[in-house]
Amino acid sequence: MPFFSLRRTVPLPLDEVWRRLTEWPRHGDVVPLTRITVVTPAPTREGTRFVARSGFGPLAFEDPMEVTLWRPPDDGGPGLCRLEKRGRVVLGWAEIEVRPGPGGRTRVVWREELRLRLLPRFLDGVLERASRAVFGRAINRLLRRP
Repeated sequence: MPFFSLRRTVPLPLDEVWRRLTEWPRHGDVVPLTRITVVTPAPTREGTRFVARSGFGPLAFEDPMEVTLWRPPDDGGPGLCRLEKRGRVVLGWAEIEVRPGPGGRTRVVWREELRLRLLPRFLDGVLERASRAVFGRAINRLLRRP
């Protein structure tokens, strides 16, 4: 299973960064051909489930996820969210961590382990590079949009 980690430091308050990265429907606005549907009632907490539907027509697939750890930043301390991917096609997990950075900035670490069930293991390197590019762009866009 490919693993990757992405890091950003942004000139935004901790709580705002957390909000921008964990409002799940926003992810559908920044990832091409993807729509996010939250299937449990708000607010987000452990047990929250949502589905990312990606693709076009008959080539689309669903990526159901569940929040298994939900620790929002509190009193200026770090925040951590862990998602488990529970689909037929996409498996693995993702973690979003936010922590105070220098000069009132916020540090973000996005870690992900990802596997596509039908993809042969020898293509893990290709999947890792493609995922790093797609998720890197998505994080940048999420952090830029209010």
